[in-house]
Amino acid sequence: MRLTSENLLPNDGVVEYYNSIFSLSDCHVCLDALVKNIHWQHDEFVMFGKHITTKRKVAWYADKPFLYKYSNATKKALIWPKLLLFLKSVVENNTGEKFNSCLLNLYHDGNEGMAWHSDNEKEIVPQSTICSLSFGAERKFSFKHKRNNSKISLNLGNGSLLLMKQGTQTHWLHSLPKTTLVSSPRVNLTFRTIVDL
Repeated sequence: MRLTSENLLPNDGVVEYYNSIFSLSDCHVCLDALVKNIHWQHDEFVMFGKHITTKRKVAWYADKPFLYKYSNATKKALIWPKLLLFLKSVVENNTGEKFNSCLLNLYHDGNEGMAWHSDNEKEIVPQSTICSLSFGAERKFSFKHKRNNSKISLNLGNGSLLLMKQGTQTHWLHSLPKTTLVSSPRVNLTFRTIVDL
């Protein structure tokens, strides 16, 4: 069954949000399995000439050992484990989209977040849909228009699905603000389509 949702953006893109596509018990199982079994590494990149290692951890999986470059760092994809293939199939069956890769983020608590950015790296197929699947702590997620700075925020719940389509990455930035109100972990899976040369 295909999910349907209204566009949350007023213009220049399409964002759809689905509160939860998993039961609460399945969410707990998935979160525990992802935290324990994914090959997590601290994210490392260069900003303003300075090497930075984040508290947040990341992992990169795909159909092939694709290279993905962002923030002056290059990551080589690992091949899908069974759990990620299952989650990918659930997402694809519910959205009608197809993906060949997934960048995962592990936020241990609200002290870890993500600054304003767009997922517009050259490795990503232009204008392709990016799907964000969340397990664990509910976190605020914000959008900001690149031209007029208008903002829209929503809370991403446990087991929720967020689709960013069409011109969203071209015209909007997004962020995961830090907060002192969250003390538990969240795992975010961003399914993407990488250019397959």
